Amino acid sequence: MGSWFDNTIIATGRLPLFCYFVTLIAAFIATRINVRLIRAKVGWFRNVSVGEMHIHHVVFGVVLMLVGGVAGLIVSSTASQAGYAIAACVFGIGSALVLDEFALILHLHDVYWEEEGRTSVDAVFIAVAVTGLLLIGLRPLTWDYGTPVNPAALIVANLALAVVTLLKGKIWTGMAGLFVPPMLVVGALRLARPGSPWARWFFAQRSPRKMARAIHREERWRRPVIRAKIAFQEFLSGRHDLPSTRRGRRHT
Repeated sequence: MGSWFDNTIIATGRLPLFCYFVTLIAAFIATRINVRLIRAKVGWFRNVSVGEMHIHHVVFGVVLMLVGGVAGLIVSSTASQAGYAIAACVFGIGSALVLDEFALILHLHDVYWEEEGRTSVDAVFIAVAVTGLLLIGLRPLTWDYGTPVNPAALIVANLALAVVTLLKGKIWTGMAGLFVPPMLVVGALRLARPGSPWARWFFAQRSPRKMARAIHREERWRRPVIRAKIAFQEFLSGRHDLPSTRRGRRHT
């Protein structure tokens, strides 16, 4: 194990990324344990407040990300990986606190324990997955096809496929496809999810048969996967079961 760590992490200069990866996961789990204890009103666990104002932990996260980011910038390029690793740890903790309240930033409304609050957990999962792929040595848009095609043309093509895949509502396929481009080809060619922008633009009204196929696939294949994902998320992060306060609201 020690030799693997030395050869794979230390020797390749990935120690800061490894520290970020570990602290991101650890801080997210610690944060979720803390907020679940606060919600259950266990012992001395309470929200941080100043007077009647509740200070969300995203505030502390932003501060830590600034500290970690600036510290990483001012560390001398001749310094050892240790300095970068410490800055990465601070940045990882701050990232976990910010992403844990990603839904609040997205909706500009406290939906932490509501259905929309699951967006925060999705954001953390995506960050962990992308960081993990970077850690094992994969890089986005750098797949070696072994062909004489211009690399710039390949990058543009991959980005175009990624946009189509994401517009079809296939978030995980689009994100993973940035590292494994053949997945983008599959995602871009397959039928869009029924609630995606692509479906609304191209066949929701024009092709009822295609829409029916998309809904059938969603119910048969996608829904069981989503239920399993939600079950795992709620096991880890708690139940997002409060009534939604976003439905029916309109921006003015």
